[in-house]
Amino acid sequence: MSAASTRFALIPAAYIYLLSARGVLLQLRQGTGYMDGRWAAGAAGHVEPGETAEAAAIRELREELGVEVEPGALLPVAVMQRTDGTADPIEQRVDWFFTCRSWRGDPAILEPEKCAGLEWFGLDRLPERMPPHERIALDAVRRGASATLLSFGFDDAQPWTPGSQIPTISPNRFDTMGGGLS
Repeated sequence: MSAASTRFALIPAAYIYLLSARGVLLQLRQGTGYMDGRWAAGAAGHVEPGETAEAAAIRELREELGVEVEPGALLPVAVMQRTDGTADPIEQRVDWFFTCRSWRGDPAILEPEKCAGLEWFGLDRLPERMPPHERIALDAVRRGASATLLSFGFDDAQPWTPGSQIPTISPNRFDTMGGGLS
């Protein structure tokens, strides 16, 4: 068996929890074939090829809830590698969890075929029916967890290549002095 055939690919997703004085905004899933009938992140979805988890989070908020968010408004809380315990390639996943306290627009259901409702819940009064991995992530939110988010090589305008200026790491971004990745 070749080395390439023994490697597995992770399916990446971004989850965004809008937070306010009312609590955390959750959606009631329906019609997706995955965790339907359970309360889950207000917005979430797969990271597309060539997209960072942060960019996916911003896109999902716009597509699913109709709200606009600046990248600096997202707080990375945790990254979770998870599986259902099988060797099924589709169940090898990596999830980025973000919170957001500042956005433009009123959250609304823009994908009614996938979302039966939106509701605010206190972090200490979460609904019983939730995806178990999201309950773990929301427990981290409740405890005030945060994480540093790093990405590399996603800027289409000026990709970093060997021999070019070396990027420096700053919290939540890759920057270069003199205009490279940002």
